[in-house]
Amino acid sequence: SALEGHFFVDHQNFLADHQWSPAHQLVAVPNLTEAVKDSDLLVFVIPHQFIYKICDAITGHLTKQAVDISLIKGIDEGPEGLRLISDVIREKMEIDISVLMGANIANEVAAEKFCETTIGCKILENGLLFKELLQTPNFRITVVDDADTVEICGALKNIVAVGAGFCDGLHCGDNTKAAVIRLGLMEMIAFAKIFCKGQVSIATFLESCGVADLITTCYGGRNRRVAEAFVKTGKSIEKLEQEMLNGQKLQGPQTSAEVYRILQQKGLVEKFPLFTAVYKICYEGKPVQEMISCLQSHPEHI
Repeated sequence: SALEGHFFVDHQNFLADHQWSPAHQLVAVPNLTEAVKDSDLLVFVIPHQFIYKICDAITGHLTKQAVDISLIKGIDEGPEGLRLISDVIREKMEIDISVLMGANIANEVAAEKFCETTIGCKILENGLLFKELLQTPNFRITVVDDADTVEICGALKNIVAVGAGFCDGLHCGDNTKAAVIRLGLMEMIAFAKIFCKGQVSIATFLESCGVADLITTCYGGRNRRVAEAFVKTGKSIEKLEQEMLNGQKLQGPQTSAEVYRILQQKGLVEKFPLFTAVYKICYEGKPVQEMISCLQSHPEHI
């Protein structure tokens, strides 16, 4: 899109191999408060663990009519359990915020290869505004009012992708990965039904934010890639983040830890064996082969 504006750069290797054309009319600003000063529209694209710090820094610097959209794929673990990142932003900044999630691997979007995405909104007018601003012939957007489910999909699919990467590292084959995707989708749906505040529409899982993003991430995403290297090299997730991602943080392992603690709090760990296996392999030193054991014993229904 020819959308003009400033963006705050928090990583020097932001799509470093992509040649940006002058038509994009974007200016990188290293100072966060300066970048957002008097903004009417704000797009959040940061690791979810930094959201409190970012909100504190920019609150009061936007215009009163500002509307925002979040591309952040993660959840927050509050005292009472699950909190969506959009809820954190909405409460701390007292603004409306939509969410955008979909099968949108960044370098393919930058290269203008066709893809779809989903905007979830609480206020339809704002969701449609962002569709008008962001949609292009090669970036097709669907707007739905099931915003919480859209956001949950964006967070949970990264856990499933880590499981898919473990299977790739074990050379399990495509049949096994298909089982990871299917069973992972089952757990995503079950989790949404328990923790989303509004009614969950199964149709949302058939949008780009659901099954499409899940498939793409399990085959092409960095969570899958680093998880595969975790198996093959025996190195820690933190070491691989430094070596393969130039220090950037994966969302999948972090989200699995937050989800595990939320499930523990509610006494629901046993109902989500795939999510639990990913967490225990990443953080408790369980053997990667437990991923296969999880698939073999996974219940037919959750």
